[in-house]
Amino acid sequence: KCFKSFQGEGCRTVPLSGHVGFDSLPDQLVNKSVNHGFCFNILCVGETGLGKSTLMDTLFNTKFEGEPASHSQPGVQLKSSTYDLQESNVNLKLTIVGTVGFGDQINKEDSYKPIVEFIDAQFEAYLQEELKIKRVLHNFHDSRIHACLYFIAPTGHSLKSLDLVTMKKLDSKVNIIPIIAKSDAISKSELTKFKIKITSELVSNGVQIYQFPTDDESVAEINGTMNAHLPFAVIGSTEEQKIGNKMMKIRQYPWGTVQVENETHCDFVKLREMLIRVNMEDLREQTHTRHYELYRRCKLEEMGFKDTDPDSKPFSLQETYEAKRNEFLGELQKKEEEMRQMFVQRVKEKEAELKEAEKELHEKFDRLKKLHQDEKKKLEDKKKSLDDEVNAFKQRKMAAELLQSQAQQAGGSQTLKREKERKNSGFL
Repeated sequence: KCFKSFQGEGCRTVPLSGHVGFDSLPDQLVNKSVNHGFCFNILCVGETGLGKSTLMDTLFNTKFEGEPASHSQPGVQLKSSTYDLQESNVNLKLTIVGTVGFGDQINKEDSYKPIVEFIDAQFEAYLQEELKIKRVLHNFHDSRIHACLYFIAPTGHSLKSLDLVTMKKLDSKVNIIPIIAKSDAISKSELTKFKIKITSELVSNGVQIYQFPTDDESVAEINGTMNAHLPFAVIGSTEEQKIGNKMMKIRQYPWGTVQVENETHCDFVKLREMLIRVNMEDLREQTHTRHYELYRRCKLEEMGFKDTDPDSKPFSLQETYEAKRNEFLGELQKKEEEMRQMFVQRVKEKEAELKEAEKELHEKFDRLKKLHQDEKKKLEDKKKSLDDEVNAFKQRKMAAELLQSQAQQAGGSQTLKREKERKNSGFL
């Protein structure tokens, strides 16, 4: 080891008299990372019944809590569960996100939207933490999705339209690793053809799946080989049986036994090696440097922030903030003026409606008043007619009484005359 000290145009080599020690930086970083712990978030996308939960239990050799999902969900719901795992002295905060009800609806047109919204929500939460004045990113629970295991039904024919649409919507937001679930449901020859068919359809539809990196010499060979095996055909099981002198995870059938960790039976070991042992850190890095940066750039551009201004001058946060503030105030004033004009228009319309209603009320009042006068006149005429009838009746009554009294008087006179004549005749 040596230092090089530059003097003028030449340089001289200064031998070290002792050990400096900056070669321990990697060890310091490792110790710091181990003490802080790691996080890894997996999104499992697939139809109900494809064995997503069982595969997670098998991958991490742990029985995670969870209830079986039914096929009667009204929509797609994302359920997130976080677990603290430890292997040797390394702590891992593992988050598993399941898509409950995915593919169970008759209308599957918008099944991908809740998944996209969930991924964007995790990006937004991290971005909001970054934009804070006082940030605590070292203690912030990073919930961004690092790997998306897309479970494909073992039909043996081709990908469903739902699978192609969903993966196309997700490939720019998350690292997609397609896997054929329950691959023991089809034969070896059918499985090989199915893999080729899936790969061809993904390429022809422009779906970008995660490719294991080959730029690192230490893992370039194994990753290059494993890229050729995508999509992985996997089987999950927590049932164990002793085979030879070793306990093996198996699936027991009437015709025989399928060994989960036997590479001639399925690609489970390949998936576990690539996902956890070899490329976990690359998945985390790709999520941050590629997918999150794309979301962050688009979000900041929507807010008006750019690297250079229209004059190709360096970006100024203060100037951009002032420009956006003035633009916002201008839009606010414009909206305020529009609301004021709308309010004035509404007031005028209301006044016109009230005047029209008032006019109608006056007309109605005049009609009622005229009707009242007519009714009053009719009543007065009828009263006068009744009064005339009463007076006429009284006159007729008085005339009748007078005639009756005269008749009585005349009858009395005749009676007296007859009495007088009778008496006179008696004396004779």
